[in-house]
Amino acid sequence: MISTKRDKYQAIKEILADYIAALIAWTLYFTFRKIYIEPLKFGHPVELEYNTTFFLGLAIIPLFWLILYHISGAYFDIYRKSRLGVLGTTLWISILGSLILFFAVSLDDFVLSYQYYYWSFAGLFSLHFGITAIERIFVGTRKARQIQTGKVGFNTILVGSGPKAYEIYKTIQEQTVGSGNRFIGYVPVNGSEDENLKAALPCIGQFADMVHLIKELDVEEVIVAPENNEHRYLGKFITELEVTNVFIKVIPDITDFLLGSVKMSAIFGAPVIELKRQLMTQWQKSLKRLFDIFVSIFVLTFLSPVYIITAIIVKFTSSGPALYSHNRVGFNGKPFCIYKFRSMYCNAEEQGPQLSSKHDPRITPFGRFMRKTRLDEIPQFYNVLMGTMSIVGPRPEREYFIDQIVQVAPHYRLLHKVRPGITGWGQVKFGYAENVDEMVDRLKYDILYIENMTIALDLKILIYTFLIVLQGRGK
Repeated sequence: MISTKRDKYQAIKEILADYIAALIAWTLYFTFRKIYIEPLKFGHPVELEYNTTFFLGLAIIPLFWLILYHISGAYFDIYRKSRLGVLGTTLWISILGSLILFFAVSLDDFVLSYQYYYWSFAGLFSLHFGITAIERIFVGTRKARQIQTGKVGFNTILVGSGPKAYEIYKTIQEQTVGSGNRFIGYVPVNGSEDENLKAALPCIGQFADMVHLIKELDVEEVIVAPENNEHRYLGKFITELEVTNVFIKVIPDITDFLLGSVKMSAIFGAPVIELKRQLMTQWQKSLKRLFDIFVSIFVLTFLSPVYIITAIIVKFTSSGPALYSHNRVGFNGKPFCIYKFRSMYCNAEEQGPQLSSKHDPRITPFGRFMRKTRLDEIPQFYNVLMGTMSIVGPRPEREYFIDQIVQVAPHYRLLHKVRPGITGWGQVKFGYAENVDEMVDRLKYDILYIENMTIALDLKILIYTFLIVLQGRGK
């Protein structure tokens, strides 16, 4: 995810604004209860006193709201959110948070009628949503004006060098309401270059240099404008660009219009196909990470006897260490050290990296049992806790094999858009791969997973994994 200093600074300002709004809302709600609800409860006016309960709420409740907003993704992609979308998110978070606070703070109140519970909840929700919505509309309007006037912009590279590329450049530059694109230059597709485009923008390199250019120039957005004879390159473009995590927009042709693929993110914007960057909604990503942390802590703590017993058996059934570690390629292509219980004899790869097979003589007898029951994988819960892995995700591979896979299937690198997992759809449906061809076959399940990632799908995969472990069907 793109996170510039500008975005971080704006996120801090919005966190402070939400914090102040929550403070004001809580103060007014406490006052509302003292002035209106409690006199109905006691039958006489109650002195307005800001007691320990008030100050405790003042310290805790704003933090509670900030956590909810963070989980919902309110502080990610700060400048890319529409005001209407922000208002909708604020509404449902206000409903959810008000329900939680109502049951925690107000439900034990003694009242003459349940009608006053409704008044109490309505007051809590209305005050928080109303104040936060006004604050966020003000902040959102200010951000929109900064983008529209060019005060805030997104470094943009134009991929394409023909008439279509120049046309989209000209359209964006001449928009009455600015889109925020700051064009750094263009990158040609197959060598042909439009003279108008050459006069308007510098050529900053070739497509083979795109990943380097994006990092070097802090690029946030790439607009792909291929000519009709260049559409055959689109698959390669998208595969190469998606691993960089920039915003990708593709200029459509007439077929895309007919198929209904063209979406507009703003009423004044140029018609484009905006490729989805977020594989999961932010609240699901947050929930997935929280699930990973809590399950890992549980497994590492309460199943520690299983770890100890397994380590002892590994140690005494074959010479060598109980644990095995080596480097794999993970999230965003970064290498990390993975941990497993050793299931092979020592020096199993003295002839170089090799994939295991069904009757691999390098696997120890107990190692064969561990692989069938996935017992050799459980040290990876430490990786999950550290954030280099997730419980569910594509299996991580070594760079040695990845280099071979991408020769056949370049889209393999799309798997690096997510954290690798202890188990995954490819692992459940296919199991361990014995050669590069099988790795490519397994890839389709992993691609299917990352294109359909949800919490529900993760739970389904975990259920299948649990059944495989119980039945010893792992391979």
